[in-house]
Amino acid sequence: MRKDYDFSNAKPVSEIPHLVKLQAEAAAKTRITMRVDNAVLRAFKARAEATNGSYQTLMNEALKQFVLGQTLVDAVRETIREELHRA
Repeated sequence: MRKDYDFSNAKPVSEIPHLVKLQAEAAAKTRITMRVDNAVLRAFKARAEATNGSYQTLMNEALKQFVLGQTLVDAVRETIREELHRA
């Protein structure tokens, strides 16, 4: 038996702190809106289509690699500065 429910007074998840916390823990991702160059988006979509993947997943992976690369570069630079300072 199907019941009809009235959701006209329902609140969005963002207004219920406990649900926001549960959603964040479960998803481990945050929805954002950002602008990217059309050419960049086309390139990610083309690559995703060629690999039967998701362009959003590819963009996320590219951002992860950038962050990890910057962290590594920063660590190497700091180590070199420290070693040069000691010499």
